[in-house]
Amino acid sequence: MAILIILGFYTELVAAPIAVRLVEGTAHGLLLVRSISGEILGHGDFLQVVHPDRIESRLVLRFKDGSLHDENVAFSQQGVFMMLRYRLVQRGPSFPETLDAVLDRKTRSYKVQSTRQGKEETLTGSIELPPDVYNGMPPMLLKNLGSGATETVHIVAFTPKPRMIQLEMVPVGTQRLSTGETARQGTRYALKPKLGAALRAFATLLGKSPDDQECVILTEDVPAFVRCDGPLYVKGPIWRIEMISPR
Repeated sequence: MAILIILGFYTELVAAPIAVRLVEGTAHGLLLVRSISGEILGHGDFLQVVHPDRIESRLVLRFKDGSLHDENVAFSQQGVFMMLRYRLVQRGPSFPETLDAVLDRKTRSYKVQSTRQGKEETLTGSIELPPDVYNGMPPMLLKNLGSGATETVHIVAFTPKPRMIQLEMVPVGTQRLSTGETARQGTRYALKPKLGAALRAFATLLGKSPDDQECVILTEDVPAFVRCDGPLYVKGPIWRIEMISPR
């Protein structure tokens, strides 16, 4: 399950990649997008396909107003999770700009095409991706954390130029979940962008200080994604992306 945090600040610390505790496989999940008031804004799909050398995961959200959020990530899982390639497409009235951004570990390259208020911009260049960069992967990583564990990784942000920020994933409490007449136990995780004092002041000055996000993971037996609350772009509204079952 994919989730996005967008801000343009670089941090020096590189953490170790996340170890694979649960191997990912082929999957198809149905999603619902809601506002914080509960209004249904759109629907989506989580699609995952296994290849001999990689897993390809895709999050597609289609909004009622015609907007699209399409996030694709290819990764390997040979002992540790490693992001190989990432692409994000956002367009439509739900977003402040049209964005098509690509990262490629093998070619050490990026390409970002954006349009904001009628102004088009294309950026290309080289980028070194450390092993703990996990665009589009945090909710999946949460399923692989040990009980009570906190981890810090990196996310590449598009401003529109790609930059890196740290992302701390912290368990903040339990969540009672109901499935019909059955109660289950989940864990709430806060996803916290970490900025030093100077960067926090700079971010506040620019109005680009990122919000925390929260995800809920079913932690009984085999972990499973339940929902995430947060913006899909910097200073965007808080939306809930949740797994649903067909009826």
